[in-house]
Amino acid sequence: MANSKFEYVKHFEQPDQLLPNTWVVVRLDGRGFTKFSAKHGFEKPNDRRALDLMNAAARGVVTELPDITIAYGVSDEYSFVFHKTCSLFERRSSKLVSTVVSTFTAYYVHLWSTYFPDSPLSPPLPSFDGRAVCYPSVQNLRDYLSWRQVDCHINNLYNTTFWALIQLGGMDATEAEKSLKGTYSADKHEILFSRFSVNYNNEPEILRKGSVIFRDYELVEPDSTQNIMLEVEKLAEPVQQSKTQAEKDKKKRAKAPIVVQHLDIIKDDFWDRRPWLLSNKPGKVPKET
Repeated sequence: MANSKFEYVKHFEQPDQLLPNTWVVVRLDGRGFTKFSAKHGFEKPNDRRALDLMNAAARGVVTELPDITIAYGVSDEYSFVFHKTCSLFERRSSKLVSTVVSTFTAYYVHLWSTYFPDSPLSPPLPSFDGRAVCYPSVQNLRDYLSWRQVDCHINNLYNTTFWALIQLGGMDATEAEKSLKGTYSADKHEILFSRFSVNYNNEPEILRKGSVIFRDYELVEPDSTQNIMLEVEKLAEPVQQSKTQAEKDKKKRAKAPIVVQHLDIIKDDFWDRRPWLLSNKPGKVPKET
């Protein structure tokens, strides 16, 4: 390799390796999306086109990066989970984050006209920022995803009630905010039902639960005598695979359909019936219907 007097600048590069044997979550968020959504006339409190576009872009990322085991999204944010055995880009934070964010943004812009055909993009264009966080255990990872889904419910219930007071109740933003100050979840349910005949529990699940993306295999019936968490922790430990086995797993993942669903990911049932999400071992590919 050629050397020059300028090569000393390489010493300014700092290592940014992520912790080994940990789950890596790359979470991205829209930058300046309050103004961006207003510019393109996003419907309030939720614009289904915008949510479907986010899901389509995230699905593209999961398709291109098979090391992602699951992704969860709500509003203008998405979290992508890399299994603890992932060695993509030597687990360098900058490369992992930049790859996820740039791939997502590319799909978002590419698919924009499909979901917003009457609102062409113009500067300022949509952009996203991201960060990588390491979680050492399955419980930590599940608690993180549970936190995001709980936030989805809390925020959506507030926004649904806030905009009902404005759009159906004739209030302005200041009055609506003041009337909701200090209210609890039950109060918001009561406002929606008694004043506007809206049963929040009948709202679409995509709004109440967010979206989860994963490679789908045949569901399993867990053995009730097993300690599922202990078993999963054991399965999630890094195992040195042969090249042959690794290639087989890769082909299985390529065959598995990537689905976007709106499910409760806090309860054990979601994880117990889909052990491949945490074990990184492909399940049985469902037969085509």
